[in-house]
Amino acid sequence: LPPALAATLKTATEAGTRIASICTGAFVLAAAGLLDGRRATTHWLSTDLFARTFPTVTVDPDVLYVDEGEVLTSAGEAAGIDLCLHMIRRDHGAAVAADVARRTVVPPHREGGQAQYIRRPVAEPRTASTGRARSWALTRLEEPLTLNELAARESMSVRTFSRRFREETGLTPMQWLTQRRIDRARALLEETDHTVDRIAADAGFGTAASLRQHFQAGLGVSPGTYRMTFRGSRSV
Repeated sequence: LPPALAATLKTATEAGTRIASICTGAFVLAAAGLLDGRRATTHWLSTDLFARTFPTVTVDPDVLYVDEGEVLTSAGEAAGIDLCLHMIRRDHGAAVAADVARRTVVPPHREGGQAQYIRRPVAEPRTASTGRARSWALTRLEEPLTLNELAARESMSVRTFSRRFREETGLTPMQWLTQRRIDRARALLEETDHTVDRIAADAGFGTAASLRQHFQAGLGVSPGTYRMTFRGSRSV
């Protein structure tokens, strides 16, 4: 890496500039020293080489993108779109990110922790073998849905349903359900003045404590902090 480019990247980061890489662009950030001691990802075909070349970086080969605050990395080109939508969502909220996704004709939200590669293409809910269950669940997120209920919607055993669900989405049914509930909670935090208790109930988490736990685990912030970021200093 040219020393001048490495110096420019370091200076930008030290000044608070957020820097993101797409696909093998992570090699450039690592060569500049921006990923030392951090988690990062790159295209799955290059993760072994990346790990050997930059042993001070913790490489995660199984995710779409990694958000380390001011430095972010993504897997392949499609995952780069997911990363860009993630940054828009982080800065401006889920509604704006969803609008950008619609305008660019891409799926509105894929979590960074989702697998880079799954054995079958991700199918749309109406055509996938587990699609009816997902569509049904999306209209009942506030209810205490169980794996048995989801499997029953497709007339499958729990084992078969779970296997097909993961093949089609890259997630377990409960992981997918938790992500969709977090999505609903985010929208309610951004768009309403509801209390955290009510949002927890409406999103299917049951209690405010459960919502806070899942929100913190999934997004790294509390519901209150998230709301203040996008809606000013209103009390929750």
